[in-house]
Amino acid sequence: MSSAQDQLEAYRTSIDNLDAILVHALAERFKVTQSVGRLKAEYNMPASDKAREARQIDRLRSLAHQSQLDPEFAEKFLNFIVAEVIQHHEKIRKS
Repeated sequence: MSSAQDQLEAYRTSIDNLDAILVHALAERFKVTQSVGRLKAEYNMPASDKAREARQIDRLRSLAHQSQLDPEFAEKFLNFIVAEVIQHHEKIRKS
């Protein structure tokens, strides 16, 4: 039987692996959104799309609920990401 310390280390290893997955997934997401930003700049499209953002929030809240994750947390997380993406899009437009 493993000790509590062994179990804690096993949990922490899983958390570390999941953190790595999150970082890599976010990096890929931002690579794609950079391409979106360049396309929007090229065609003089607005950096923000409120209708899309609302659909994404609804979608993410539903996914969170299905995954037993707090939908409020999921919405805050998406809002943080979207704000960063919009900032990147505006920066691309200015360059």
